[in-house]
Amino acid sequence: MNRTNALRNLSLSLLLTASVFAAPAYAQLSVNINLAPPAPQYEVVPTIQPGYVWAPGYWGWNGDRHIWVRGRTIVQREGFLWAPDRWEQRDRTFFRTAGHWERDNGFKRVKMKKEKKHKDRDDGDRGNRGHDNGKHGKGGKHRG
Repeated sequence: MNRTNALRNLSLSLLLTASVFAAPAYAQLSVNINLAPPAPQYEVVPTIQPGYVWAPGYWGWNGDRHIWVRGRTIVQREGFLWAPDRWEQRDRTFFRTAGHWERDNGFKRVKMKKEKKHKDRDDGDRGNRGHDNGKHGKGGKHRG
């Protein structure tokens, strides 16, 4: 009987361990249904701040019907383009592909040149070259 309990405990431990590693795979599942999504809804795209892009809305599936998921702004990834969520029909089945980032093959990084400091200017004179800023030496008068 102890041997049976040990075998049962080992099997249960292995099953629990396997389920922990299998859980992330559920996030990768695709939705396949036989009902076409409705036409996309019109959305007003707001003014987008620099560094963000617009991810348009799409029809999601909640298990028994389509639901509209509103568009949103997302943080831009340098060198990538946002591929929006979409439905594809293959024979009589519709497959949903979730939105994702795709590498932008035409992307070229722009290198910014650093501004060089002038040789005849140091931080102490703050750009007042040739002027003594009211400090005229002894007595405060110009010499001529």
